[in-house]
Amino acid sequence: MKKLILIITIFTLSGCAEMQQVLDEVANSNILTQEQIGQGLKEALTNGIVNQVTTLAIKDGFFKNEMVKILYPQELQKVDKTLRDIGLDALADEGLKMLNRAAEDAVSEAIPIFKEAIMNMTFADAKNILMGDKDAATQYLQRTTTEALRAKFQPIIQNSFQKVGADKVWNDIITKYNKIPLVNKVNPDLTGYVTDESLKSVYKMVAVEENKIRTDIGSRSTDLLKKVFALQD
Repeated sequence: MKKLILIITIFTLSGCAEMQQVLDEVANSNILTQEQIGQGLKEALTNGIVNQVTTLAIKDGFFKNEMVKILYPQELQKVDKTLRDIGLDALADEGLKMLNRAAEDAVSEAIPIFKEAIMNMTFADAKNILMGDKDAATQYLQRTTTEALRAKFQPIIQNSFQKVGADKVWNDIITKYNKIPLVNKVNPDLTGYVTDESLKSVYKMVAVEENKIRTDIGSRSTDLLKKVFALQD
């Protein structure tokens, strides 16, 4: 209880002299300093990236992970069903796989952007994350990285479509579908769709790791992580 009171006091004091007095007391006790708390949270966020996000960047990281696998947008679900109904299952499967391959190509670009956001995290950010909602760290990354990630992902996904021939496959799919009598013609923005779905998946995997660190003591792999997250247990 005394430790928790000291930590809360550090968070709330505004005067420099008062703050220094408390920090001096902390330095001579087992209480973590501001620097240690910030370091521990940065370590936890980095672990989230290394342990989860990088698993998306390998072959089948999206395609064989049901939690993040990119499915057809609503506009194309009728395309998928119609193609299968007329015996073009292989073509429909190939188109779906290529959506996921493009996401796998792009997601590795998230790691340096996340690391920069983590390095720029202030003590106020660290305090809000530690004592905030169960997904406060994920929310922080969404606020600070979404714009940069979208700018990185979109051209990579577009190039990936061209590299693996997805643009040709999808042109074939859409052409065949649009020739079917009585169907409503479609022309989806697949690059934009896969970009949005990739972003959602990245943050979903960060949230998985954040929840694990917050709730599973055994997942706190270092002494510093154990001490920092003990403050919110």
